[in-house]
Amino acid sequence: MESGMNRRRVLKGMAAAAAVASLPRSRKAFAGGPPIVLGVPTSQTAAHGVADDQDHLNGTILAQEEINAAGGILGRKLELKVVDVDKLAPEACAASIRALVDAKVDAISNAFLFVPIPAMDASVKWACPYLSGNTQRAATEAQRANPDKYKHIFQVDPSEVHYGYHFPIWLQAMQDQGVWKPTNNGVHIVQEQVAYNQLISKACQDALKKSKFELAGVTDIQYPVQNWGPVIEQIHKVGAGAVMIDHWVAAEFAAFCKQFRAKPLKNSLVYLQYGPSQPEFLELAGPAAEGFCWSTVMGVPANDKGQAYRKKYQARFPGSMGLCYTGIAYDIVYYLKAAWEAVGATDNFVAVCDWIRTHPHDGICGHIDMNNPLQEAAHVPDNGYEVTAKSMDQGVSQLYVQVQEGEHRIIYPYELKETALKPAPWWG
Repeated sequence: MESGMNRRRVLKGMAAAAAVASLPRSRKAFAGGPPIVLGVPTSQTAAHGVADDQDHLNGTILAQEEINAAGGILGRKLELKVVDVDKLAPEACAASIRALVDAKVDAISNAFLFVPIPAMDASVKWACPYLSGNTQRAATEAQRANPDKYKHIFQVDPSEVHYGYHFPIWLQAMQDQGVWKPTNNGVHIVQEQVAYNQLISKACQDALKKSKFELAGVTDIQYPVQNWGPVIEQIHKVGAGAVMIDHWVAAEFAAFCKQFRAKPLKNSLVYLQYGPSQPEFLELAGPAAEGFCWSTVMGVPANDKGQAYRKKYQARFPGSMGLCYTGIAYDIVYYLKAAWEAVGATDNFVAVCDWIRTHPHDGICGHIDMNNPLQEAAHVPDNGYEVTAKSMDQGVSQLYVQVQEGEHRIIYPYELKETALKPAPWWG
């Protein structure tokens, strides 16, 4: 897990950000009525999820401050109602949403919950717009199965299954560049036991059957991973050309990188699922992170719009910037703003949700379109599975990244890449 020093830094930053979000401001500039309240369940005291939720809260605050500085929404100030949540505990997830329902918030913006269904159920009696970056097909499948019950719930990013479905397509693209020359077509999956990671593993195994790559082995791990030594021994035993570490904790990924670099599998392409997007990864891994790859199904690109946002965000929140929820949170707030202004009210939940469902939003992270049975964003590139889009102006791009010279650099898709894949230190 995170070091004590790093965790204290994150918690201190979260407390400061929450304080800024609740600072009293003059109401003279907001003559349109009482404040609009956006509920934000945020992990503040649990041992996991703090970094992502800090990113999400920061992105939300940035949008809030911009909107209020420009006169608010419908002449009203936007306020945040931040509540604590333990992402791994079903009752805690539900309790955080119940607290926001009791507070009668106008909408909910959440990074993600590992057990989203209890939280979804807790929101039903109030049914305000509930937008998240949950990245979970189980949640959107529940929405499809019960569209009347969950019609107010929207997942603004693609589901986790695309991490698995797209993996062999990405491997092929990397091999085609000629930089990575795999020793074989085997793929070794090291998988965490939570449902999120299990679905990624299953999707990858399904997709491998339709590709030239093949499953070479599966190794189970259990959070928290205290010692990567046995896993690295298994990686050497399997000897696959590509390795997917299907996990989610940045600090534990950092520990893996250090231990793997001490005993690497030569010429293997090593992919770390999502966790390195969290800002503490580079801080904790240091030089050992060089050459490792990772991806996020939704993130802040390095195009003109993304670079402008990165600059603005880092001016407001100096230091390392996460590349995922910083942008998702910002996009959610502006999506809600557009819906409230189009409807002309915040308390007509049905009308606001209908507008969101039928009107896409072009945000920092891409084109968010909720008009599908799963009410989740479409994945780009198209990989032949549900829900995908043919072009970037119709969906959200999965960003593949490699750590190069101590920085995250986008290497795929080609339309958004900053640079090409480079040889890892343990190659050749």
